[in-house]
Amino acid sequence: MGWFDFIRSPDGGSVDTLRIPLFPLNTVLFPGGVQPLKIFEQRYLDMAAACLKDGSPFGICLIDSGAEVGEAAVPHLVGTLASITNWDMEQLGILQIDAVGGRRFRILDHEVGASKLLEATVELLVETEAPLPQHRERLLPLLQRVIGDLGPARMPPPHRYDDASWVGYRITEVLPVQNLAKQKLLELDDPLIRLEILEKFLDQRKLLD
Repeated sequence: MGWFDFIRSPDGGSVDTLRIPLFPLNTVLFPGGVQPLKIFEQRYLDMAAACLKDGSPFGICLIDSGAEVGEAAVPHLVGTLASITNWDMEQLGILQIDAVGGRRFRILDHEVGASKLLEATVELLVETEAPLPQHRERLLPLLQRVIGDLGPARMPPPHRYDDASWVGYRITEVLPVQNLAKQKLLELDDPLIRLEILEKFLDQRKLLD
Protein backbone atom coordinates (compact mmCIF):
# COMPACT_ATOMS: atom_id res chain seq x y z
CA MET A 1 0.00 0.00 0.00
CA GLY A 2 1.47 3.34 -1.06
CA TRP A 3 1.37 6.39 1.18
CA PHE A 4 -1.26 7.95 -1.10
CA ASP A 5 -3.66 5.04 -0.39
CA PHE A 6 -3.84 5.80 3.32
CA ILE A 7 -2.35 9.15 4.17
CA ARG A 8 -1.75 10.27 7.74
CA SER A 9 -0.77 13.57 9.25
CA PRO A 10 2.13 13.79 11.74
CA ASP A 11 -0.29 13.47 14.68
CA GLY A 12 -1.67 10.20 13.32
CA GLY A 13 -4.96 11.57 12.02
CA SER A 14 -6.10 11.08 8.46
CA VAL A 15 -5.33 13.76 5.89
CA ASP A 16 -8.38 14.89 3.94
CA THR A 17 -6.68 17.36 1.57
CA LEU A 18 -3.47 17.42 -0.43
CA ARG A 19 -1.60 19.86 -2.63
CA ILE A 20 -0.57 18.02 -5.80
CA PRO A 21 0.46 18.66 -9.40
CA LEU A 22 -2.15 17.75 -12.01
CA PHE A 23 -1.71 15.97 -15.33
CA PRO A 24 -4.87 16.59 -17.41
CA LEU A 25 -5.30 13.91 -20.08
CA ASN A 26 -7.78 12.69 -22.66
CA THR A 27 -8.24 9.56 -20.61
CA VAL A 28 -9.74 8.51 -17.26
CA LEU A 29 -7.62 6.73 -14.65
CA PHE A 30 -9.44 4.57 -12.10
CA PRO A 31 -8.26 3.44 -8.67
CA GLY A 32 -6.15 0.33 -9.14
CA GLY A 33 -5.78 0.94 -12.87
CA VAL A 34 -2.52 1.13 -14.82
CA GLN A 35 -1.97 3.92 -17.36
CA PRO A 36 1.17 3.89 -19.53
CA LEU A 37 2.28 7.44 -20.35
CA LYS A 38 4.85 8.97 -22.69
CA ILE A 39 6.10 12.26 -21.21
CA PHE A 40 8.07 14.78 -23.24
CA GLU A 41 6.94 18.25 -22.14
CA GLN A 42 9.43 19.81 -19.71
CA ARG A 43 6.77 20.68 -17.13
CA TYR A 44 5.73 17.02 -16.85
CA LEU A 45 9.31 15.73 -16.99
CA ASP A 46 10.07 17.97 -14.00
CA MET A 47 6.88 16.82 -12.27
CA ALA A 48 7.73 13.15 -12.78
CA ALA A 49 11.30 13.68 -11.54
CA ALA A 50 10.00 15.33 -8.36
CA CYS A 51 7.44 12.58 -7.78
CA LEU A 52 10.06 9.87 -8.25
CA LYS A 53 12.48 11.63 -5.90
CA ASP A 54 9.91 12.18 -3.15
CA GLY A 55 7.74 9.11 -3.70
CA SER A 56 4.79 11.47 -4.01
CA PRO A 57 1.68 11.24 -6.20
CA PHE A 58 0.32 13.47 -8.92
CA GLY A 59 -3.26 13.75 -10.09
CA ILE A 60 -4.69 12.54 -13.40
CA CYS A 61 -7.88 14.26 -14.53
CA LEU A 62 -9.91 14.05 -17.71
CA ILE A 63 -9.65 17.26 -19.75
CA ASP A 64 -12.85 19.30 -19.71
CA SER A 65 -11.56 21.87 -22.20
CA GLY A 66 -8.21 22.42 -23.84
CA ALA A 67 -5.52 20.01 -25.00
CA GLU A 68 -2.87 17.75 -23.49
CA VAL A 69 -0.04 19.78 -25.01
CA GLY A 70 0.59 23.52 -24.72
CA GLU A 71 -1.50 25.83 -22.55
CA ALA A 72 -2.79 24.34 -19.31
CA ALA A 73 -6.08 22.53 -19.89
CA VAL A 74 -9.18 22.87 -17.72
CA PRO A 75 -9.72 19.55 -15.88
CA HIS A 76 -12.86 17.84 -14.66
CA LEU A 77 -13.06 18.27 -10.91
CA VAL A 78 -12.90 14.58 -9.96
CA GLY A 79 -9.71 12.69 -10.72
CA THR A 80 -7.45 9.96 -9.38
CA LEU A 81 -4.12 10.06 -7.57
CA ALA A 82 -1.35 8.36 -9.53
CA SER A 83 2.02 6.95 -8.54
CA ILE A 84 4.87 5.98 -10.84
CA THR A 85 5.72 2.29 -10.60
CA ASN A 86 7.94 1.80 -13.67
CA TRP A 87 9.88 4.24 -15.77
CA ASP A 88 12.34 4.22 -18.64
CA MET A 89 14.04 6.81 -20.86
CA GLU A 90 15.34 4.93 -23.89
CA GLN A 91 15.35 8.19 -25.86
CA LEU A 92 16.71 11.39 -24.35
CA GLY A 93 13.90 13.74 -23.36
CA ILE A 94 11.12 11.13 -23.63
CA LEU A 95 10.12 9.45 -20.39
CA GLN A 96 7.97 6.31 -20.41
CA ILE A 97 6.13 5.59 -17.16
CA ASP A 98 3.39 3.39 -15.76
CA ALA A 99 1.01 5.38 -13.57
CA VAL A 100 -1.04 3.36 -11.09
CA GLY A 101 -4.30 4.77 -9.76
CA GLY A 102 -4.76 5.38 -6.03
CA ARG A 103 -7.50 7.34 -4.27
CA ARG A 104 -10.11 9.43 -6.07
CA PHE A 105 -10.12 13.16 -5.31
CA ARG A 106 -12.14 16.31 -5.95
CA ILE A 107 -10.38 19.55 -6.87
CA LEU A 108 -11.08 22.36 -4.40
CA ASP A 109 -8.95 24.98 -6.15
CA HIS A 110 -6.19 25.05 -8.73
CA GLU A 111 -3.77 27.45 -10.34
CA VAL A 112 -1.31 27.47 -13.21
CA GLY A 113 2.33 27.74 -12.15
CA ALA A 114 5.15 29.50 -13.94
CA SER A 115 5.94 26.41 -16.02
CA LYS A 116 2.25 26.05 -17.04
CA LEU A 117 1.94 23.11 -14.66
CA LEU A 118 -1.42 22.90 -12.91
CA GLU A 119 -1.28 22.61 -9.13
CA ALA A 120 -4.34 21.90 -7.04
CA THR A 121 -5.62 21.50 -3.54
CA VAL A 122 -7.69 18.33 -3.59
CA GLU A 123 -10.06 16.61 -1.21
CA LEU A 124 -9.63 12.85 -0.98
CA LEU A 125 -12.88 10.97 -1.58
CA VAL A 126 -13.97 8.08 0.59
CA GLU A 127 -14.30 4.71 -1.11
CA THR A 128 -17.37 2.80 0.03
CA GLU A 129 -16.39 -0.79 0.76
CA ALA A 130 -18.92 -3.35 -0.42
CA PRO A 131 -18.69 -7.02 -1.38
CA LEU A 132 -19.72 -8.01 -4.87
CA PRO A 133 -23.44 -8.94 -4.64
CA GLN A 134 -24.22 -12.48 -5.64
CA HIS A 135 -26.67 -11.33 -8.32
CA ARG A 136 -23.86 -9.32 -9.99
CA GLU A 137 -21.50 -12.29 -10.28
CA ARG A 138 -22.64 -12.76 -13.87
CA LEU A 139 -20.28 -9.86 -14.66
CA LEU A 140 -17.25 -11.93 -13.67
CA PRO A 141 -16.83 -14.29 -16.65
CA LEU A 142 -16.57 -11.34 -19.04
CA LEU A 143 -14.14 -9.51 -16.76
CA GLN A 144 -12.02 -12.64 -16.32
CA ARG A 145 -11.77 -13.08 -20.09
CA VAL A 146 -10.73 -9.43 -20.51
CA ILE A 147 -8.10 -9.73 -17.78
CA GLY A 148 -6.77 -12.90 -19.40
CA ASP A 149 -6.52 -11.16 -22.77
CA LEU A 150 -4.84 -8.00 -21.44
CA GLY A 151 -2.37 -9.79 -19.17
CA PRO A 152 -0.75 -8.81 -15.86
CA ALA A 153 1.01 -5.70 -17.18
CA ARG A 154 -2.32 -3.99 -17.87
CA MET A 155 -4.38 -5.82 -15.21
CA PRO A 156 -1.93 -6.63 -12.41
CA PRO A 157 -2.87 -8.89 -9.51
CA PRO A 158 -4.32 -9.15 -6.97
CA HIS A 159 -7.61 -9.61 -8.81
CA ARG A 160 -10.28 -8.76 -6.24
CA TYR A 161 -13.33 -10.38 -7.80
CA ASP A 162 -15.20 -10.17 -4.49
CA ASP A 163 -14.83 -6.36 -4.27
CA ALA A 164 -17.67 -4.34 -5.85
CA SER A 165 -15.52 -1.23 -6.40
CA TRP A 166 -12.62 -3.14 -7.96
CA VAL A 167 -14.88 -5.09 -10.33
CA GLY A 168 -16.73 -1.94 -11.37
CA TYR A 169 -13.54 0.04 -12.00
CA ARG A 170 -11.95 -2.74 -14.06
CA ILE A 171 -15.00 -3.16 -16.27
CA THR A 172 -15.47 0.58 -16.73
CA GLU A 173 -11.90 1.26 -17.82
CA VAL A 174 -12.13 -1.20 -20.73
CA LEU A 175 -15.63 -0.24 -21.92
CA PRO A 176 -15.78 1.01 -25.53
CA VAL A 177 -17.55 4.23 -24.54
CA GLN A 178 -16.68 7.92 -24.58
CA ASN A 179 -14.41 9.25 -21.87
CA LEU A 180 -17.19 11.49 -20.53
CA ALA A 181 -19.27 8.40 -19.74
CA LYS A 182 -16.29 6.87 -17.93
CA GLN A 183 -15.84 10.12 -16.02
CA LYS A 184 -19.44 10.00 -14.80
CA LEU A 185 -18.91 6.44 -13.58
CA LEU A 186 -15.68 7.48 -11.83
CA GLU A 187 -17.57 10.23 -10.01
CA LEU A 188 -20.14 7.82 -8.54
CA ASP A 189 -19.56 7.21 -4.85
CA ASP A 190 -21.74 4.08 -4.65
CA PRO A 191 -20.04 1.03 -6.22
CA LEU A 192 -23.33 -0.90 -6.31
CA ILE A 193 -24.99 1.75 -8.47
CA ARG A 194 -21.96 1.63 -10.77
CA LEU A 195 -22.35 -2.14 -11.12
CA GLU A 196 -26.06 -1.80 -11.87
CA ILE A 197 -25.36 0.69 -14.68
CA LEU A 198 -22.62 -1.52 -16.10
CA GLU A 199 -24.79 -4.65 -16.08
CA LYS A 200 -27.62 -2.85 -17.88
CA PHE A 201 -25.19 -1.51 -20.48
CA LEU A 202 -23.63 -4.92 -21.11
CA ASP A 203 -27.02 -6.67 -21.13
CA GLN A 204 -28.34 -4.29 -23.77
CA ARG A 205 -25.40 -5.22 -26.00
CA LYS A 206 -25.77 -8.95 -25.25
CA LEU A 207 -22.23 -9.14 -23.87
CA LEU A 208 -23.11 -11.14 -20.78
CA ASP A 209 -23.63 -14.90 -20.65
